[in-house]
Amino acid sequence: MKINSEPKLDFDDVLIVPQRSSIGSRRDVNLKRKFKFYHSQKQWYGTPIMASNMVATGTFSMSAELMKYGMVTCLHKHYEADKLAAYYEYYDAFPYTWVSLGMSSDGEAFQNIDVVAQKHGFYPNICIDVANGYTEYFVDYCKAIRQSVGGNPIIMAGNVCTPDMVTELILHGGVDIVKVGIGPGSACTTRLKTGVGYPQLSAIAECAHAAHGLRKDTGRLGLICADGGCRTAGDVAKAYGAGADFVMLGGMFAGTNECEGDVNDGVFTFYGMSSEMAQDKYGDGLKEYRASEGRVIEMPSKGPVQDVVRDIQGGVRSACTYTGVDNLKDFAKACQFVKVNRTHFDQSV
Repeated sequence: MKINSEPKLDFDDVLIVPQRSSIGSRRDVNLKRKFKFYHSQKQWYGTPIMASNMVATGTFSMSAELMKYGMVTCLHKHYEADKLAAYYEYYDAFPYTWVSLGMSSDGEAFQNIDVVAQKHGFYPNICIDVANGYTEYFVDYCKAIRQSVGGNPIIMAGNVCTPDMVTELILHGGVDIVKVGIGPGSACTTRLKTGVGYPQLSAIAECAHAAHGLRKDTGRLGLICADGGCRTAGDVAKAYGAGADFVMLGGMFAGTNECEGDVNDGVFTFYGMSSEMAQDKYGDGLKEYRASEGRVIEMPSKGPVQDVVRDIQGGVRSACTYTGVDNLKDFAKACQFVKVNRTHFDQSV
C-alpha cells in the first residue's frame, strides 16, 4: 500500500492572508486577462470565468449574457449542429462561446464543430469533456482532434487532477488548457461512489505549476482551468490565488434565468451529467455495469445570472485589493494562504 502523507488542501482549508495595499478602490482592479497558448495561434482577452458545459448552464442564453462580461460559455454537447452554426451566425461569439465534445469512436462528436467550420470558414474553440481523462485513448483522441482542426482553435480538455496528466495532455494531446478537477463539483458523486479524487486547491496549485512550466516561447505556455468545488466568490478568488488561469462554474450559475431545465414553483432542478437522470435523458439509460456518479439537486431560482456575475466580480476584486494588486494577472504571485480549521463561524446562531 502506497500512501502520500503530505497534507492536501481544499478551498475550506485555507484563507487568503491580507497584506499592505495601496489600492484605493475595488473599481481600480482589472479582472481581464490576455492569454497566448501552447498550440493555438490565437490570443484570448477577457475575464477568465467559464460556464460549465452541463446541460443546465452551457446554454445559448447563458452565452449571450456572459459574453457581455468577456466570459466564456462552454455549450453543452447535446445541441444539434445546425443550431450551433445558426447561433454563431447570429452572435459574434467565437471568442466566448466554445463547443463541447464528448469522446466517440464513430466521429459523431466531431460533426458539431465541423458544421460550424463549414458554415463560417474556421473552427470554433473546443472543450473536450470526459469524466476520466486518464486513459491513453483520451490523449490520442485529443491529439486527433488537434490534427483535424489545425493550429487555430483553442482546445481545452479534461478532467484530470495531477501534474503528470496535465503535462501529457499539453505535450502529446495538443491541448492548450487542461481542465482540472476530479469529484469536487456540487452535482458530482465520483468521490463517494469510487473513492477517487484529489483535494481541489492542491490539485490547482500542483497542476498550474506543471502547466506553466511548459513554455514554447515568450508568453506561450500551458494553462489550466479549475473545474468544480467553487461555492462562493471567495472560492473563485482562492482558485485564482492557487494559480488557475480560468475558473469553470456550474452550481454557482445553476438556477439562473439563463439556464435550461425544470422549474416548478420557483425551484430549479440541477443534475450532474453522470447522474442517472442525465443518462436517462441524453443516453441509453444507466448501464448495469456502472454506477450513477452524479446527484440531482433542487435549488431556489436565482434570477438573472448578472447578479451572480457581479457578486463574483466584486469578491475577486476585493480579494485583489486585500493582497495589494490591481489586476488579476498578478494576484497569484501576491497571494499567500494560511491553513485554518474553519473559514467562518456559523452565522445562523
